[in-house]
Amino acid sequence: GQAWQHALQLFQEVCDKAGLISHNAAISACEKGRQWEMALQLFDEIVMRRLTPHVMSCNAAISACEKGNEWPRALWLLHSMSEVRVRRDVISCNASISACEKG
Repeated sequence: GQAWQHALQLFQEVCDKAGLISHNAAISACEKGRQWEMALQLFDEIVMRRLTPHVMSCNAAISACEKGNEWPRALWLLHSMSEVRVRRDVISCNASISACEKG
C-alpha cells in the first residue's frame, strides 16, 4: 500500500524535532513500503544527527534492503553495525541471509 507515504509525510512535518523513535518508525514504514533507498537515507540521517542507532534502526534498514533485493547494501549495513556500536541480533543476521538468498 501507500501507507508508507503518509508516514513519511508526517515524519517530514516534524523532521527538525524528530528523534530516534521517529526515525525508527519512518524506516520501518519505508521497509513495509519496499522503499529501501529512503530507508537508507533515513538511517544515514540518524548517523549525521549524531543519534545513536538502535538495533531496530539497523534491522529495519536491512529488511528494507532485503525486500528491495539489495543484498550488497544489506550486508554493508550488517557489517557497519559494529562501527556504530550496535550489537547484531538474530533478526539482523536472518534478514541479511534472506537478502543474499533473494539476490
